[in-house]
Amino acid sequence: MLTDHTVPVADTSEAAAARAAMVARLEESGALGPGPVREALLSLPRQILMPQAYVRRSAPHETPPRWDLLDMSRPADREELLERLHSGDSVSVQHDGESILGRVPGPRRGGAITAMSSTMSLTADLLQQLDLRPGQRVLDVGTGAGVTAAVACFVCGDEGVVTLDIDPHVTAAARERLSALGYLPAAVTGDGTTGWAAACPYDRIFVSFAVRHVPQALVEQLAPGGRALMTLGTSSPSWPGLAVIERRQDGSVEAQLRAVEFGHRAGSGFDRLFLSAGFRAEITTADGWTQRSMLAPPPDTARGMWLALDHLYPGLVRDFGAENLTIGAPECRSWMRVRAGGHRRWDVTTSGPRDIWAEIQDVAGRWRAAGAPDVFRIHFDADGGQRAASPSGALTWQFSPDETGDAR
Repeated sequence: MLTDHTVPVADTSEAAAARAAMVARLEESGALGPGPVREALLSLPRQILMPQAYVRRSAPHETPPRWDLLDMSRPADREELLERLHSGDSVSVQHDGESILGRVPGPRRGGAITAMSSTMSLTADLLQQLDLRPGQRVLDVGTGAGVTAAVACFVCGDEGVVTLDIDPHVTAAARERLSALGYLPAAVTGDGTTGWAAACPYDRIFVSFAVRHVPQALVEQLAPGGRALMTLGTSSPSWPGLAVIERRQDGSVEAQLRAVEFGHRAGSGFDRLFLSAGFRAEITTADGWTQRSMLAPPPDTARGMWLALDHLYPGLVRDFGAENLTIGAPECRSWMRVRAGGHRRWDVTTSGPRDIWAEIQDVAGRWRAAGAPDVFRIHFDADGGQRAASPSGALTWQFSPDETGDAR
């Protein structure tokens, strides 16, 4: 039975209608089903958690970038801000590590967005997989705007909820705004990869940024019967994996790495590769060595293959906006594009020191021989190393133990 939560005075009929429409879209897309997460999102006044938010005014590759900080207290901003908060897209809430409380709205130029609320389809799906229940102790790692913490408080009760972020400004804003909703979780500042031992063990742990491997401290802070979810990625943003860690009642740990379409972004301390506008244009228009192949490129739905490629041949980034399969390696300027060349024929053009097409076909063959898995088991070795392996054990790779990812 969910606790009865009163709606704050600051909520409005316009905000409630926008919230209901957002939830309806999530349901229509299949990202959200019946249950406590749906009830939490339907009841959560997002404008109280995010009374200010940034909207980018510059073109995607314009430098320096330009943003406007919109404010719910300004009548001219309300309609656009409400639309932004309930669009389902990620919401930018902090610029260049600034103090979030007491900011003056208006334009900003240069710098970077340093905190955000994740896309709602991703958040809703993961929160449902987390299987929150009343009375559970929850560690929310990477506070952001406080949405996950608010849902955990709604479902579980705030006494057992801890929300943790590396940025004290993020922590302070979440503490104040969650309090305005009537929630009093522990909002603490620290390194997310080391967890928060003072309140462990936790029944559920949710990490809202990508890590390179599963932080051992979080595994140790998981209670028997507990579950932890986190995006596990590499320097490439193209092919994330979802790590699902569960501790059995006998204390043993089982962990899976699931190939997924979307994952959380990396935070501070996690360098990510990207294809610049110039490099993308080069791949699209430049000449290279072209071969005719009878081998089809693996489909997007072969997520386990692409996940394995990302780890076995790191440094590749896909241009998902391109009409044809287009992949580049920014560090060495190698690239590949594949276009249909007729019935069961493909024109494969490559350039640079890496033969990306050969790398893809190598992994595709090994992946098929391993049974074409989309789920891999994560093994925690005695020496502290971590590795992923297919169910058959035929396809495996090692995670570097010294790569910790983000400390958010």
